[in-house]
Amino acid sequence: MLIDTHCHLDAAEFNSDRDIVALEAKDAGVEKIVMPAVERDNFQTVIDLAHQYSHCYMALGIHPMYVDKAHPSDLTSLKQLVAEQLAHKDPKIVAIGEIGLDFFVTQQNREIQEYFFIEQLKIAQTFELPVVLHVRRAIDDVLKQLRRHPVLGGIAHAFNGSPQQAEKLIELGFKLGFGGAMTYTRALKIRELAQNLPLEAIVLETDAPDIAPEWVGSKGRNSPTELIKIAQVFADLRGIEVSQIIEITSKNSLEILPKLASLCTPLKVLH
Repeated sequence: MLIDTHCHLDAAEFNSDRDIVALEAKDAGVEKIVMPAVERDNFQTVIDLAHQYSHCYMALGIHPMYVDKAHPSDLTSLKQLVAEQLAHKDPKIVAIGEIGLDFFVTQQNREIQEYFFIEQLKIAQTFELPVVLHVRRAIDDVLKQLRRHPVLGGIAHAFNGSPQQAEKLIELGFKLGFGGAMTYTRALKIRELAQNLPLEAIVLETDAPDIAPEWVGSKGRNSPTELIKIAQVFADLRGIEVSQIIEITSKNSLEILPKLASLCTPLKVLH
């Protein structure tokens, strides 16, 4: 079973053919898709899509690149929606996310980024949910806050840190997300990480419509359907069969997202 642990199926880029993309992904073997929210304005869209598509699940949170237009009241709304979804007769919320820090573009709003990150870690603690992390040029700062506000682990999406930082995240109960960036032959650092990090610490993702793999091109639209080919690249880097990669990364995903595991019968298809 292939699991796309990070896909923005709610994005405007899919407005014209979202149903087709969702169906094609499922037909291609992507049996589970996790959709993280990025701001209050798209919470309900993500919720609706998670309930519309049987193989889609959600994470709710405020992305660090959206905090400038966020308000503290958005955190109250987030908390209320998480509570409502967990109480739903068919709960499909599996994490708090996409949350974190992004100091790649600017650090001028560092204080507000840290405020929203810390408050959302507290929400994850309250509801005993893992988190989906966005971390860019800020891994050490994220690690500091995770130590201060420990959560039930989660996924460091699009990991691009050092082996030492990877080890620290793993020690805190996190899996590391790899996707399209790994497919570029010039991405030597990411490919080396994919080759050498413990297999039990890695999950697969697309981040569709972003971070398109090499065969789509950096300006092309990524899709969850690409996950099978991304898995093949990963298998080639590790020198093992793609079936093993699918089995191991799916097991890893279900381990780190226990509510996702509880909503399916994964152990029957893992050997």
